[in-house]
Amino acid sequence: MGEKDYDPVMHTAEHLVNGTIARMLGCGRAFSTHIEKKKSKCDFRFPRNLTPEELERVEQTVNSQIAAKLGVRDELLSPDEAGARYSLERLPEGAESVRIVHIGDYDACPCIGSHVTNTAEIPPVSIISSDCTDGVLRVRFKFRKN
Repeated sequence: MGEKDYDPVMHTAEHLVNGTIARMLGCGRAFSTHIEKKKSKCDFRFPRNLTPEELERVEQTVNSQIAAKLGVRDELLSPDEAGARYSLERLPEGAESVRIVHIGDYDACPCIGSHVTNTAEIPPVSIISSDCTDGVLRVRFKFRKN
């Protein structure tokens, strides 16, 4: 869940990168993200840097989901229902509903930002770099230039 309305294209790409890494590493979603139009980054609690092979696998997986032309939709859930399925640690107190953003059947998470309606609107992603310091894995990504 973000605090502001990001670029919908990069924001949706961030969901794919974030969800892919969380799924691959079993580390949970990023605890911090920085989303910009040109490049973005996600920070995860993880004890080591990724290998070149892992970075390549993340990039390939994200780009295969983009190429799959997945629909992006949202649903509203009660905090109790959402809390049973998703981490709500960043949910403001007193929220009456929680917006869950779904990317096909591939990814779903609470979010307040803007998104594309289909992954076909997202250019291919390049993983720029990653590093790990004090148990924080930072992964940087951008869109490929055509």
